Amino acid sequence: MFYKFLLFALTALLLTGSAFVVAAHASDSVPVVLGHPEPQAGPPPEMDLSNLEAPADEPLTEGRPESAPQRPRIQSSPILSITVEGNSEVVSDHILSVVTSQVGAPMDQNRLARDADEVFELGFFSDVDYRIVDEIGGSHVIFMVAENPAISAINFYGNTTYSEEKLREICFTQPGMIFNRVFFRNDLQRIKEKYQQDGYVMARVADVKIEGTTVNVYISEPKVGEIIIQGNSRTKTYVIQRELRLKEGDLFNATRLRYTLSRLQGMGYFEDVNVGFEPGETPEIINLVLTVAEAKTGRIGISVGYGTQSGFSGGLSYSDNNWAGRGERFGVGFDIGDREQYWITLEQPYMDQKVFAWKIGAYKRAWEDLSYYEDDVYQFDYDEDRIGAYAGFGRKFSERSKLNWFLTAEWQDVEIMPHSNANPTQKQKEEMESGKNFMLSARLTRDNMDPYSPYPKGDIESVNVEKGLEGLGGDWDYWKYWLEARYYTSLDFLTSLFERNFTVDEIPPIIAARLIIGDANGYLPWAVDYTLGGDTTLRGYKDKRFRGDQMFLANAELRLPVHKNASLVFFYDIGKAWDSYRGEDFDFGDMADGYGIGVRVHTPLGNLRLDFAQGDDESRVHFGFGEMF
Repeated sequence: MFYKFLLFALTALLLTGSAFVVAAHASDSVPVVLGHPEPQAGPPPEMDLSNLEAPADEPLTEGRPESAPQRPRIQSSPILSITVEGNSEVVSDHILSVVTSQVGAPMDQNRLARDADEVFELGFFSDVDYRIVDEIGGSHVIFMVAENPAISAINFYGNTTYSEEKLREICFTQPGMIFNRVFFRNDLQRIKEKYQQDGYVMARVADVKIEGTTVNVYISEPKVGEIIIQGNSRTKTYVIQRELRLKEGDLFNATRLRYTLSRLQGMGYFEDVNVGFEPGETPEIINLVLTVAEAKTGRIGISVGYGTQSGFSGGLSYSDNNWAGRGERFGVGFDIGDREQYWITLEQPYMDQKVFAWKIGAYKRAWEDLSYYEDDVYQFDYDEDRIGAYAGFGRKFSERSKLNWFLTAEWQDVEIMPHSNANPTQKQKEEMESGKNFMLSARLTRDNMDPYSPYPKGDIESVNVEKGLEGLGGDWDYWKYWLEARYYTSLDFLTSLFERNFTVDEIPPIIAARLIIGDANGYLPWAVDYTLGGDTTLRGYKDKRFRGDQMFLANAELRLPVHKNASLVFFYDIGKAWDSYRGEDFDFGDMADGYGIGVRVHTPLGNLRLDFAQGDDESRVHFGFGEMF
C-alpha cells in the first residue's frame, strides 16, 4: 500500500513540474499547485506616478510588477473555472472581459501570464497574479488582484490659466473613485489638449505624485521673458511694440503670437516678419526674438476717370502710411477735371485705451458742370467750390473693447454758382445758398474685423451724428445723422461646389457689402445735403447726381482672386437721396442702380482699381487706388 501511494505522489510531481511540498491523505484529496505567493491584503502604502507624463510626451508604458520566472509552456487538462480574488470595487465580469483563456480549453500558462498582463493594463490594480488549483478532470484558475486605493482629492499646482475647478471638470477621474492609471493618463492628455487648443502649446504636466490617497498634479506654464525687436531701421520700436499681443511676463501663447505676426505683416510696413526663441534664465522663461525686414511705404497714386458725357479726369497723389516711421499716414495730392481737388492730410490711426488716434487736414474742392435736377428732370448746370479744414481725435473704451469713439471739428466755406446761361427760380437760388459752415461730428464705431487676417474678414458698424453750429462762425444750424455698416466674408464653399480651388496666395473669394442710411432733423442746406453719385458711392453716375436730406445706399462686390497680384470684381450699387422739403419721401421702390466689372492689380505704386460701371444715364470708367470700401 505504501509503495502505491509513493508511486502516485511521484507521478503527480512529474506531471506538474512543481517543487512545492505536497501533502496527502489516505482519502481522494488531490495536490494543490501555486503560481506565486498571494499578495498581501490592503493597498500599497504609496504609489509614485511621476512618470505618467514624460517631458517629451512619450506614451505611458508602465508595466505590472515583476512576477515569477517564465513558466514552461505546458498544456494539460481543461480549465474547469476562471475566477477573481481580491477585488471589492471592480466587478469580476469587467476583469474577466480581457481574459482570453476560456473554460473547457486546455490550460496554457503562457497565455495565463499574458491574461494577467491584460488585467493589469485595465489600470485599477497595483499588482495582478494568478494561481492554479488542480483536481481530477481539470484545473481551476484564480486571478489575484490588489486594487488601487480610492482617491480622496485631486490637487493642481502651478496652474494660472485655468482654475482647479475647471481642470477637475476636464478629468474623468474624480474623488471617491478607485484610482485608474489608464484613465488618469487620458485625463492628463485632455488637460494638455485644452492648453494646446487655447494656444498654450508649451504648457505641460511636469509631475504627478500620489501621497496616500491624494493625487497632486504639477503643471508648468512657461512665460514670455525678454522680447527683442531687430531689423527696424526706420520704423520706431514703440510702433511695433504696441501691436504685440504678447507682453513680457505673459504666459506664452502661440495663437496670440501668430496673430501678432499676421497683424505686423498686414500693416504694410514690412516685407517679412519672423520670430525666433531663446532660452530664458529659467526653464519657465522663453525669450522672443522678433525680426522684421522693412518695406517701402511711400506710394505715388495716379487716378483716371472717364464718362461718355463728362469726358476724362485724373490726378496725382503721394501717400505714406508709415510717415517718419511713426505709423502715421501722410497724404497730399490733386485731381483735375470735372472734379478738381487739392488736399493734404496727416493722421495717426492707432488707438487703444491710452493712446489717442487723431487726424488733421485741409482741402480745396471744385466741381464743374454739376447738374441740377428737380423731380428727376434736368434743369441746368452749376459749379461748386469748397475750401475746408478739419481736426479730430478719438480712442477705444478699453484695451479689448471693440468700441471706439471719434470727435471731429470741421470748417468749410462753400460757394455755389449756377452757369451764366442758367435761369434758376428764386426758390432755387435760395435753395443753392452759399455760405460758411462750422460743424462738430461724433462717431461711435463697433469694429469686429479680424485684425490678423490677410484679407478683410468681419464687420464694422458706426453711428454718426453731425451738428451745424450757427453761433461759431457758421451760417447754418442743423442736425444730421446716419448709420453705416460694412461686412466681409469668404466664400470657401465655392471650392467644394465647383471642385476647384479658388483661393490664391491665401486669399479666398470674398463677398463685401456696405449699407448707409441717413436722415436729418430740420432743414439741411444745399452744401451739407446727402449726395450720391460717383466712384465712391453710386458708380455709373455723375458726382452728386442725387441729393437730399434722406438717403439710402447699398454696395455689393464679389471679389475673385485670379493671381497673387490681381483679382476680378463684380459689383452692384443701388441707392438714392430724397429731399423731404420738395415733398419727396424715402421710397425703396424709387431707386437708381449701377452695375459692372472691375479689376484690382497690386503694383509697386499700390493697389490699382479699375471699374467699368453702367448707370441709367451713361457708362463710366473709374480708375484709382484701393478698394471703394
